[in-house]
Amino acid sequence: MTSTYGYARASSEDQDCAIQEAALRAAGCTIIRSEKKSGTTLDGRTELTTLLDFIRGGDTLMVTRIDRLARSVADLEKIASTLKDKGAFLRATDQPVDTSTAAGTVFFQMLGVFAQFETGLRRERQMEGIAKAKAAGVYKGRKPTVDAASVRSLRDQGLGGAEIARKLGIGRASVYRALQPTERSTER
Repeated sequence: MTSTYGYARASSEDQDCAIQEAALRAAGCTIIRSEKKSGTTLDGRTELTTLLDFIRGGDTLMVTRIDRLARSVADLEKIASTLKDKGAFLRATDQPVDTSTAAGTVFFQMLGVFAQFETGLRRERQMEGIAKAKAAGVYKGRKPTVDAASVRSLRDQGLGGAEIARKLGIGRASVYRALQPTERSTER
């Protein structure tokens, strides 16, 4: 007996997979796995890995759109190869992708190229925005996650790097970075 498994993914914690999950249920998925992870890499995507490990010959992995599965051609090819090696198929509810057919396979490959292209464009726009903000003097960068004053205070009390890291629940490298003079303080 073959099964259809659904995979839903959102890129960030403030996004929701509910609409994808509903579409996958309506398409007949018996099991749906969801996660909130970036699609730019396969690393850390435990729910997808579970599905790929579990899927068997004749089964189908279903997504709503190919960009929910991966954002790079290399990752899409790796997933498609894994499915093909197992004798399983890939389908999308919102796109004419069905790797059990030649036309569906070609469309899948074209969509992969466009997903990677879209990611590249988004990255370029982001870098342009950062450059513009820097030129205008309004770019602040990421907010510090380590309280440098607390690190310095504990160092002044005679604590070493490892002990400071344990007390503050941070990595030792973060302690040493916080103790380094910053570019801003040397500019003044």
